[in-house]
Amino acid sequence: MAKSYFSMRNLHFLLEEVHNSSQLLSYPRYEHLDGEALRMMLDAAKDLADTHLFPHFADMDRKAPHYENGKVTVHPQIKAIIEAMKEGGWIDASFPLESGGMQAPDIILAATTFIFLAANNGAAGYTGLTTGSARLILNFGSQELKDTYLSHMLSGDWQGTMALTEPDAGSALSFLSSAAEPTEEGYFKMTGQKVFISGGDHNYTNNVVHLVLARIKGAPKGTKGISLFVVPKYRPDGSGGLVDNDVTTLGIYHKMGQKATPAVHFDMGSKSDCRGYLVGEPNKGLSYMFQMMNEARIAVGLWGAALGSAAYYASLEYAQERPQGKPLSNLKKQTTQIPIIKHPDVKRMLLLQKALTEGSLSLVLQCAQYSDLAHAAEGKEAKRYHDLLELLTPVAKTYGSEAGVVSVSNGLQCLGGYGYCEDFPLEQLYRDIRLTPIYEGTTGIQSLDLLGRKVVAGGGKSAKLYHQEVLKTITRAETHPELKKYAEMLKGELMRLQKVSMHLIPFAMKGEYERYLADATLFMEMFSIITVAWQWLKQAAVAKERLITSRMNAEAYAFYQSKIHTMKFYFAYEVPKTLGLSTRLTDNEVLTIDVGEEVFC
Repeated sequence: MAKSYFSMRNLHFLLEEVHNSSQLLSYPRYEHLDGEALRMMLDAAKDLADTHLFPHFADMDRKAPHYENGKVTVHPQIKAIIEAMKEGGWIDASFPLESGGMQAPDIILAATTFIFLAANNGAAGYTGLTTGSARLILNFGSQELKDTYLSHMLSGDWQGTMALTEPDAGSALSFLSSAAEPTEEGYFKMTGQKVFISGGDHNYTNNVVHLVLARIKGAPKGTKGISLFVVPKYRPDGSGGLVDNDVTTLGIYHKMGQKATPAVHFDMGSKSDCRGYLVGEPNKGLSYMFQMMNEARIAVGLWGAALGSAAYYASLEYAQERPQGKPLSNLKKQTTQIPIIKHPDVKRMLLLQKALTEGSLSLVLQCAQYSDLAHAAEGKEAKRYHDLLELLTPVAKTYGSEAGVVSVSNGLQCLGGYGYCEDFPLEQLYRDIRLTPIYEGTTGIQSLDLLGRKVVAGGGKSAKLYHQEVLKTITRAETHPELKKYAEMLKGELMRLQKVSMHLIPFAMKGEYERYLADATLFMEMFSIITVAWQWLKQAAVAKERLITSRMNAEAYAFYQSKIHTMKFYFAYEVPKTLGLSTRLTDNEVLTIDVGEEVFC
């Protein structure tokens, strides 16, 4: 097992120097906290991860959950992890003070979640799922639902889930068939099945509280007729006990990776006695669920960055220790083999991992900062940050996951044949990360969301705000001669992005939506590369300013120089890809719409 899985120094740099998390403490929402409290949270997260998560990473993969006689059994360490999360206050850390939570900033919680995921991604999600579903009940549920469920969920006693997907309606939620029939007693009789439900059942919880999307009998067709329900596995009997709620676990899926968390298939109402309890108003379930879905999408981007981090430090350690080959410049005179980190191609792969991983992490933290400011600020300022967050959510999810796959793949390549073996963590990390481009809406769905909704929302208002944010960084970087070249490159990329957008948007205005969105995934890739270039230029500008204005030791000097060098690498190796993408996006030859099935032979 590798010795390291993330860099605390880099995390502090991004939080305190790049994204200036301390500015949040000036808002009334966070006045109960101080800088020391935030740093203590990071240290506590690392201690929990080092103790309860990281040492069990491989064993949880090899001793995967199993289903027998209607019961799901998971790795015994899950019990200790849930207990540690409970004792550390992590389950309700984001909840308001008046609800007993810590009301911690999202950017700090994103950083601590990154630590947990980098240490053991498969095991870190149990309590996160409970937090998200409990927050839905807190924000939209009746007082009776809050009184019945929140204390049990936030204590870690009951597991929470998000139950959307069905056997015949995956991402097409308008076709879901789970049904809810009203009764005179105030509850609904539920029928239907849900699949791929993460944490949907296991032996270390006393109950599972499913947040279920279903259609009330007689509701409008499509997404406008979807409602949200609390459907517990065991329902409270009114006397302090629990009774079976006719929710049956039918089995678990045997996944390629992320095996520590079971993905469950369950049935509601096989005995006609499954009761569901409406959350909020009828037919508004999808809008409510989007709160948890958007949180989950940001979390998946974070997941990709975390796995990329674990892979980077494992492959870096290997490259520093593994002797192999001679330097090409000294083949005859060199008599001993050199560490592979001295070979240019290995340096390229390591730099690529570093660039993708630290870039995607910075983007997720940027989104978390916007979330904090949207909650802490008021009026137009709050709306500005809300709109920026909405625009960048699908980008953070997609880039973190897609770039993460590339990053981990390059890490595995650094190890060669050993990377393909269970003796090293790269093969497991590669299997684990491959789910992230699928999880919580595939890359294609996120791309449709970005180009089909977010870019044109409000007449392109969010896109204009994004443009302004990037220009601020460009202006800051232009003051440094070493960075001016890259600032000009990013300015050119903004112009290229605008040109592509102006080419595509007229198709939407003419109602040619299929043509407009045919290559939405390519647009997402281009937009993402430019967005992460912005994040890297921001990091480089901060690093350059520190090098100019601060006295520092050799270790600190090397850290800041590394940031600038990695920024240059990203601009040299990744940013040029936008030229090919823009060429395809502005080409009038269409190759994927009217092509007949006979071409697939």
